[in-house]
Amino acid sequence: MKTIIRWFLRVFPRPFLIRMSYLFMGLFKPFLYGNKVECPVCGSTFRKFLPYGVNSRSNVLCPTCLSLERHRLIWLYLQKQSDFLTKPRKLLHVAPEQCFYKRFRKYKHIEYLTADLESPIADYHFDLHEIPFENNSFDMILCNHVLEHVTDDRVVMSEFLRVLRPGGFAILQVPLEPLREFTFEDPAITDPKQREKVFGQKDHVRVYGRDYPQRLRECGFAVEERPVSASFPSELIERYRLAPDETLYIATKP
Repeated sequence: MKTIIRWFLRVFPRPFLIRMSYLFMGLFKPFLYGNKVECPVCGSTFRKFLPYGVNSRSNVLCPTCLSLERHRLIWLYLQKQSDFLTKPRKLLHVAPEQCFYKRFRKYKHIEYLTADLESPIADYHFDLHEIPFENNSFDMILCNHVLEHVTDDRVVMSEFLRVLRPGGFAILQVPLEPLREFTFEDPAITDPKQREKVFGQKDHVRVYGRDYPQRLRECGFAVEERPVSASFPSELIERYRLAPDETLYIATKP
């Protein structure tokens, strides 16, 4: 199964995968019946989740809503540790994940806008280096595992800060190597195979280290760090299949 999913991720373009994902996942669900793991986003339970990733991770992909570790972590924060479900706000969701897309659309108190370069489910298509919205337009921005793809992440961070309203916040998760002290990037590396070797994927242009929250602060954000291991007991980390070494970064515009 790992090999099949890894092959699809390598061969097919992202828009195609988005369109076909629920059909593919429906084929696997009958083989995963059980109650050992639980997705807090959709409430489904299984004996295990599916593997996922170009460098495949076992037991991480919910076959019902397609959530991964980071999505389940974000949902637990929004549901249990914030006023997201009750307070009116204007939300910009960049590279909208399917596990969130339909749920966010249902909330009448949220003005929900989605954006992406090419996703077929996005409302707007634009380059994040020049976001086509006025200053102070949004109360919240959700943008996960995107900054490792952009040419200049500091420009994009500054654009996010610009379009946020004072007091608004952004959740901007990235793939981060906890043992790496400093983020590494080299624009001279352009060969896809070399990028995959150095950065982890052929479409990544940097690999983040522990200095990631400092990069956000240098762009003007106030950053709250919420380590998974300090936020949830070990039994819930395992049941929800969260990444124990991940930290949730809440970046607020002062």
